[in-house]
Amino acid sequence: MLLKADGQLSTLLDFRYRPHYHARDGQHGRGKNQVGRSAPDLILPVPRGTVVRDGESGEVIKDLTGENETFLVARGGKGGRGNARFATSVDQAPRRAEPGQLGESRWLLLELKLMADVGIIGFPNVGKSTLIAKVSAVRPKIADYPFTTLVPNLGVVSWRGHRPFVMADIPGIIEGAHRGAGLGLQFLRHVQRTFLLLHVLDLSSLNPRDPVEDYRVLNLELARFDPGLARKPQLVALNKIDDPEGRKRLPRVTADLKIIKKACYPISALTGEGLPELLGALTRHMEKGLKKGRTK
Repeated sequence: MLLKADGQLSTLLDFRYRPHYHARDGQHGRGKNQVGRSAPDLILPVPRGTVVRDGESGEVIKDLTGENETFLVARGGKGGRGNARFATSVDQAPRRAEPGQLGESRWLLLELKLMADVGIIGFPNVGKSTLIAKVSAVRPKIADYPFTTLVPNLGVVSWRGHRPFVMADIPGIIEGAHRGAGLGLQFLRHVQRTFLLLHVLDLSSLNPRDPVEDYRVLNLELARFDPGLARKPQLVALNKIDDPEGRKRLPRVTADLKIIKKACYPISALTGEGLPELLGALTRHMEKGLKKGRTK
């Protein structure tokens, strides 16, 4: 039995409704000393980005990221020997045979992680969905209440003839997400595979919190979930500068973030202001990563 990565698939839903799979048996031996025909391999297609874990130990045994990449998860049984294999000069028609062996049987846990270059992170309602809708062809649900985005959205961004890259709108992360608060553990794993994080902060009057504190809290959540996330390259988009309060907050927030050496890009995802500068920066980081031979 093999698993095969298929870029045309996007969900593991089939395995939820059908958790058991059995390969076909081979054929019995036939007359004239003929062996039985072997059964065909059972190949199960899964989406690219599927992480395969052992069902008992939870250990990761394979990460299927390449298109058409295959992985052998269970070997078939070995066929037995018929009575002709035991014939001797004395006993030319022995009445014994060797039975075949059973194939392997195992439980696997399958987990899907998105394959994206840039992961957009931020608290709910900071404008992540509006941003990805503005710079790509994806059209996510957008509304003014928390957790509008209930599933990650993927969009392909192409900027002025440069190599296109895939951007993922990760559903809103809140304080305590590493423990499962909000949509927490459902989506934090998706940012593990991205090369670059785009942290969107809400500067508008609709955000009663301090944007700099939002930045600190969210990065702490990422680090608590996976310390490696805190080391990923990260750009900061200061969104909603079309709002008068957002324009007023901009100098102070920019100054505070520059103290910790974070590149900030003031934007309005609604009007498009500042997006050329942001997309140019994202493209440069992606191309720089490719030259260094980045891996996900």
